[in-house]
Amino acid sequence: MDHVPVEVIGNILSRLGAARDVVIASTTCKKWREACHRHLHMLSFNSDDWPVFRDLTTSRLEILITQTIFQTKGLQGLSILMDDVDEFSASAVIGWLMYTRETLRCLFYNVRTTPNVNILDICGRQKLELLALAHNSITGVEPNYQRFLFLKSLSLSYVSISSLDLNLLLTACPKIEFLGLINPEIAITDAQVTVELTSQTLKKVYVKAISLDKFSLEADNLEKIHLEDCAFELFELSGKGTLKQFKMHDVSILHLDIFDPVDDLEVVDVSNFTVIWSKFYQIISKCSKLKTLRLWNVVFDDEVEFVDLESIAVCFPDLRYLALSYDLRDDLKEGVLHYSLQGESEFENVSVLDLGWMILDEHFVDWVECLLRRCGRLKKLIIHGVVSESKTHVECHMLASFTSSIVQLMRKYIHVDVQFVYE
Repeated sequence: MDHVPVEVIGNILSRLGAARDVVIASTTCKKWREACHRHLHMLSFNSDDWPVFRDLTTSRLEILITQTIFQTKGLQGLSILMDDVDEFSASAVIGWLMYTRETLRCLFYNVRTTPNVNILDICGRQKLELLALAHNSITGVEPNYQRFLFLKSLSLSYVSISSLDLNLLLTACPKIEFLGLINPEIAITDAQVTVELTSQTLKKVYVKAISLDKFSLEADNLEKIHLEDCAFELFELSGKGTLKQFKMHDVSILHLDIFDPVDDLEVVDVSNFTVIWSKFYQIISKCSKLKTLRLWNVVFDDEVEFVDLESIAVCFPDLRYLALSYDLRDDLKEGVLHYSLQGESEFENVSVLDLGWMILDEHFVDWVECLLRRCGRLKKLIIHGVVSESKTHVECHMLASFTSSIVQLMRKYIHVDVQFVYE
């Protein structure tokens, strides 16, 4: 190791991440101590990495963190994630941030303090490129003063902020490309809980665990949007036709309006979602470049009795991946499948077929076979199944019958790789 440049040792220590490991490694020799002091780029304090963190008093923790940070120069990445730890003094935390802010590029911050530390005031007008805040509160955003000229990624988890301040914060980030909102506490400014966001640079948006009357997003360069575990009375999306991925998982939306042209949309992934099929199909039917379509445990909240797979095959000729769950309409006589298998058009380019059931019956294998016949270039078949822990005799018999039938069926398709996933 005598011939290894001290800069390289600094890169090695930076990859360790956890501050405890870095400190231990730096005691190897004088050269490693120098590397830790002058060439360390990344440092992480995480209460989950070392259980002793939770046993120490906050004052002792403050001293340890302060000593470690102040022994470095030129940190580019700092992560301080203190879950289930008592509140820190604001003065200590401000000291850490003031010492590192001029060189920081990435900051992951989850620290409870008394009083609250204003991260925007301290880190604004610096060279920060990634900011991830958790369990914090943001008020009175001043975009002309608290500017983040280099910030490209902003994540807010369990953060209290008003809709106005959130939009002003986006305005203060002229180069932002990613926005993540996880269970934010949106301050109510009127009778309705609404969020209206506008950005010219956003490319990817991830929203999880949020309930609003209205969520409106205007993003001219948006490419990917992912909604998870959300409830909206009205969701509006507008842009200039750059959207490529649209994902919704465990989402409830009464009114869905997409004003963004979707000609370039390549991925539609929807699961555990109630939707008016006619309107949803009208939105995606012009996606001639669609390559991935996933409709999983989707409830169609209108008069439609089934989804016409013939139309899907015709409208999406470039489809490569098709995922459908086997659902029965209990409100119709004898249970009619959501997906009509009528028609002769093939899914000419589908190479992966992902099928599954919530409730298994004797017709599932027939349904699978009908889809297999329409996928002439299929390479892989994935079967998802839900199997209850306490199975009745009827359920055991049904599962055994399915196993025999699917083995017999796949003998006709020996070129297809079959994978089973049970939960």
